[in-house]
Amino acid sequence: MLMGMLAWCAVMLVPGMLVALYLRARPLLDGTSLGQLLLARQWSPMKGQFGFFPFLMGTLWVTFLAMALAIPPCFLSAIYLAEYAPRWLRQAAKPMVDLLAGIPSVVYGLWGILAVVPFLREVIIEGLAERLGSISWLRAANPTGYSVMAGGIVLAVMVSPIIISTVEEVLRAVPQGQREAALALGATQWQVVKSVVVRRAMPGIIAAVMLGFSRAFGETMAVMMVVGNVAQIPRSPFDAAYPLSALIANNYGEMMSIPLYDAALMTAALLLLLTILVFTILARIVLLQSLKEVM
Repeated sequence: MLMGMLAWCAVMLVPGMLVALYLRARPLLDGTSLGQLLLARQWSPMKGQFGFFPFLMGTLWVTFLAMALAIPPCFLSAIYLAEYAPRWLRQAAKPMVDLLAGIPSVVYGLWGILAVVPFLREVIIEGLAERLGSISWLRAANPTGYSVMAGGIVLAVMVSPIIISTVEEVLRAVPQGQREAALALGATQWQVVKSVVVRRAMPGIIAAVMLGFSRAFGETMAVMMVVGNVAQIPRSPFDAAYPLSALIANNYGEMMSIPLYDAALMTAALLLLLTILVFTILARIVLLQSLKEVM
């Protein structure tokens, strides 16, 4: 009885959060449509202007760049661990991957400030400016190094454990008999991996990418520390940006006595929660279906 009640409480927690955020966001949503808010570009709370477009674009820039940087090495690492690595190496790598997943976000943010941002500023941006200074978007790049690229690199490292672990799991779930049948027909090990294992596990791989996307989309502390927090639409990976999650963290409590300001931040939180919820649910459904099919 008690376990059942606890389970129902857990199930109702997310709907409760959605309802609470919506009620707090209603003062803004009643006067302006969500579409207008998402497409508006001006953010001036004192004038009653709450345009989310620059923050939405900052979130998408950082998230997609992080996924572009993370997917290739994570995919290849998962293939190696599942198909090629000796058992001792696989057993040693698993705790390290789990350790990366457990590191606090603020530690990743500090690493970004101490290592990633100086590298981008002193090596990448200055080097490109000397050689390709005639390119307009490069001339306008943020010279401090705090940029979309810095946020993307930090996020790519943060989502790597999720993608590697999930992809390895679905690859190893492919029945061994299918590998042996392909080898018996004369296929090489790489041909087996490429044409049999990866193809059969593709839905699960897509689910792993979706889980990584949802993790990156909602990350706050690490991104906020390195992305620059400038409310603009980035034109290049080296421009500063201002993700939705950082907007909430930086401004919550500052002027919450202004009802519309409070409602605007709650609207941003509602958007984040809905997006993460949709991607997570879809990823879990695809992953469970994939594991059923390959087993």
